Amino acid sequence: MNIDGKLISTKRKDELKMKVDQLKNEGKRIPQLTVILVGDNQASQTYVRNKERACTYVGMLSQVIRLEESTSEGVLIDIIEKLNQDDTVDGILVQLPLPSHIHEDKILDLIDPAKDVDGFHPSNVAKLLLGQDGLVPCTPKGMMVLLDEINYDLTGKEVVVVGRSNIVGKPVSLLCLQRNATVTIAHSRTQDLPQVCKRADVLIAAIGKAKFFNRDYVKEGAVILDVGINRDENNKLCGDVDYEDVKDIVSYITPVPGGVGPMTIAMLMENTLDAYLKREG
Repeated sequence: MNIDGKLISTKRKDELKMKVDQLKNEGKRIPQLTVILVGDNQASQTYVRNKERACTYVGMLSQVIRLEESTSEGVLIDIIEKLNQDDTVDGILVQLPLPSHIHEDKILDLIDPAKDVDGFHPSNVAKLLLGQDGLVPCTPKGMMVLLDEINYDLTGKEVVVVGRSNIVGKPVSLLCLQRNATVTIAHSRTQDLPQVCKRADVLIAAIGKAKFFNRDYVKEGAVILDVGINRDENNKLCGDVDYEDVKDIVSYITPVPGGVGPMTIAMLMENTLDAYLKREG
């Protein structure tokens, strides 16, 4: 059965809209997200437009700072430092990837952890590791919401995460651990990957290879969360999982498009409101 991320994300955004409307009715300041986009990467421009639309939908303020590809690291640092000090800005997001002459880690480390709505700052990563309250990366957070929506209890379940990125693989593993799952992080050098994946009650596919996981990798009745966004041989969007091959043997699966993807932006909106509420006390 499909897990409809589009429907669930709309439901979450509608709940957020009600909360923002309430702030407006009480005459309070409106939460604001500021996105910095450096260069003209087409995919990044699409993501940023989607974030602007989501802000408008829930009634938040959004600001996009668009910079030339040639913008120096120093100029970007100055902008972030100003935004850190700006009390009207609740969330700061630097759209990745950055041009090669700018050090990504250095820039992400500069963002005020209280405004780091991507959840990438070392301080927020440490809080996630320690099980403390911080801002959680949006895609992993969205996957936990999807499991909640199908009333799936991870306690005692075996979760296999294929992919060890700092953005998805590692944080989603920690979130599953917090829910008492037994977690395996697999990757390109894992031996006998099909057998490892076949143990999974929940398989999280996040390696960026189109239709890589077929039924040889999937246990009957498993839940699959497919994070991949790829193009197939017909240039159609597809995930890391061969949907047609596995759909009849799994209990739940997120389609691509319309699964995990829409949740990421909904969680970004939630993180922005959370950051606002923590700052406003």
